[in-house]
Amino acid sequence: SATDKPVLLDNIPDAEAFISGAEVAVIGFFQDPRSPEAEQFRLAAGQIAEVPFGLSSSAAVLSHYGASENTVVLFRRVDNDRRDLDMNNREVDAKKLTRFVRMNELRLVTEYNPVTAIGVMQSSLQFNLLLITDKMSPKHPERMRKFRAAAELYKGKILFILLDSNLKSNERVLSYFQLKKSQLPALAIFHTPDDEHEVLTVDDISIERVQDFCNRFLQ
Repeated sequence: SATDKPVLLDNIPDAEAFISGAEVAVIGFFQDPRSPEAEQFRLAAGQIAEVPFGLSSSAAVLSHYGASENTVVLFRRVDNDRRDLDMNNREVDAKKLTRFVRMNELRLVTEYNPVTAIGVMQSSLQFNLLLITDKMSPKHPERMRKFRAAAELYKGKILFILLDSNLKSNERVLSYFQLKKSQLPALAIFHTPDDEHEVLTVDDISIERVQDFCNRFLQ
């Protein structure tokens, strides 16, 4: 719960277990856990219920992660990447910290929107697989269950993205892939360095179908 946040991490094994136990984990490295920066960090931790926040003042932990004092680090399991935010700049408050987390939290399946777009574009993964679908559809929960199961198989290789066709801001993406709403749901796979892509319209999502589509494109 928010009242238990952030978790105090006094040693390296605790910090490693904390990071490996979540899709996205955030650690604040503060020499003084009572500093104004650390207080802003606590405020942000209380506002983002679903992301675990840890705090460490241990010199050994800071050194292990190559973090400087008053730095917030977001760790992502999906592409084994990290993002650092320097809080020595007095302008950084809980609001900016919350935005930093929201922009950079990539999960096994990341929902694409104007905020997460930045993290998606900066991901170290060169392959993106989009499920373009209507989130309001009664079939959506089952589609997502299968899409997420397939995402587990390509962790560290392909970034799986959910794109809600109801969002006006996503209409550009539909036109880029030359898709009409009547053709959805669809899968679109994309290689970011050269814009090469392939689209598959599907009546139903199955793990095997996603695998087949991904493997053919990767080959």
